[in-house]
Amino acid sequence: MILAAGLGTRLRPITDTLPKALLPVKQKDGGEKPALEGLLDKMIEEGFSCIIINLHHLGGQIRTFVSHYLEKKNLPVKICLSDESKQLLGTGGAIKHACPYLDSKKPLLVHNADILSDLHLRSFMEKHQLGDTATLLVSKRDSPRQLLFTKQRELVGWINKETEQLRLVKSKINLEDCIERAFSGIYILGPQATKLMENQPHVFSIIDFFLEQASTQAIIGVEMPDVQVVDIGKPETMRNTLL
Repeated sequence: MILAAGLGTRLRPITDTLPKALLPVKQKDGGEKPALEGLLDKMIEEGFSCIIINLHHLGGQIRTFVSHYLEKKNLPVKICLSDESKQLLGTGGAIKHACPYLDSKKPLLVHNADILSDLHLRSFMEKHQLGDTATLLVSKRDSPRQLLFTKQRELVGWINKETEQLRLVKSKINLEDCIERAFSGIYILGPQATKLMENQPHVFSIIDFFLEQASTQAIIGVEMPDVQVVDIGKPETMRNTLL
């Protein structure tokens, strides 16, 4: 599933008329293509045959793009559009809303549309263990918001160093023993995760969901040190990434 419904507020005024999923990205050959096209190409090349994209902000443009993409590529892939035009549902609510399109017996790869990486998606999928509720791609990156893990890479909390907010899944946790890692916006949900979402509100954050479930479920952080991840939803990275 590709999360493409966001407002792109950090990139205004560009995103007032163009959804951030369609921002043009420089290619190695000197050309450019929309971020969403690059991500779809990558998923299809790695053998993903059913892809879900959620829509909200300027969703009509993404609908038109997907229609033209399928016509141009003529590939055996199914792309489903999960419509959130009436209300933006948050990163967690988006997945719950898309459940009718999901195979309830298989893990789900979720990828933010404004994240670029050289990650081999299938290699990351292999990191997910049967029985784990979620596997998160994380990295040792300078960010005010950090997820907290045990040395066994189990999620136990979250901290915002700018606001001094702290959330721990259990009371008896020693912060000095925790490992801080930044969330990448790429993760895998086990089949049980969507079942647990049935009791969630209509609109919710996936990070809040992870923290709520971490006390009883296995939410695991995985690092792939050689992988580069870039968030093009930030003005400073957009200037270096886009033509």
